[in-house]
Amino acid sequence: MPALVTSVAVLALLALGVTGVVALLDRTHPASPLAERCTAHLDGTDWTLSPDQAQNAALVAAVAVRRGLPARAVTIGLATALQESRLVNIDYGDRDSVGLFQQRPSQGWGTVEQIMDPVYSTGRFYDGLVRVSGYEQLEITVAAQAVQRSGFPDAYAQHEVRARAWASGLTGFSPATVTCSLRPAEGPADPDRALARLVRDLGELPVALTPAAEGAPATVDVTADALAADAPDRAAWVVAHWAVAVADEVDVDAVAVGDRTWSRDEPAWEPAPAPLPAGQVRVTLAG
Repeated sequence: MPALVTSVAVLALLALGVTGVVALLDRTHPASPLAERCTAHLDGTDWTLSPDQAQNAALVAAVAVRRGLPARAVTIGLATALQESRLVNIDYGDRDSVGLFQQRPSQGWGTVEQIMDPVYSTGRFYDGLVRVSGYEQLEITVAAQAVQRSGFPDAYAQHEVRARAWASGLTGFSPATVTCSLRPAEGPADPDRALARLVRDLGELPVALTPAAEGAPATVDVTADALAADAPDRAAWVVAHWAVAVADEVDVDAVAVGDRTWSRDEPAWEPAPAPLPAGQVRVTLAG
């Protein structure tokens, strides 16, 4: 019996020692920081973009929505930008190509300064796309090549499914499918900057800004109906998914739409404590 007691005591001490070592390692080697990413879910698959790619995707979709273009146009636009620039607004490329769509000043797309404005370059892309007869029924490669005149026309096809997932979410046809996993914002958001980005991308929508107060962050209530008057729920998801996709850029902390809510703390669309009216979106800025 004494030997048994001694063995148990030794095992207990060893367990305590292991626990202490693990605790020490946890303190000296903290958990890896959150890998920030944004995702569009479609048909059981998650299609991931970086936060910077996501905010550019939000713009590409928003420009099409404002023009009344179909989701197929957004799919073509996103697939094209993914191939041309990895959906990043770069100031370099083949020969004099720059911007999201790698448009060339020497080929009449505009000045470098103009093309580096993603609103301008996206608009120019859609200007070309809508002149392509029957583009909605064409293969991605054919439609994109008709606008871009690329040296690698078949390359656009590899991005089609990812582009379609993001287009479906950002145009509101697939609710609660666009999410972002983000670290906490580094400081309080600038409401003017957030509102300016909303106007730049989606236009002059009716908004109500509630400034930050002690213990309460600023919120922006957006009435989205104007984006799709015959489908207020879809219009609301256009704004809601847009707000999630640009959350890292303008320090959005949470988004509520209908009976769902997304936040940096819970980066999935969870049931909301109180539903919002159809067509309404509430964007909570970082405080």
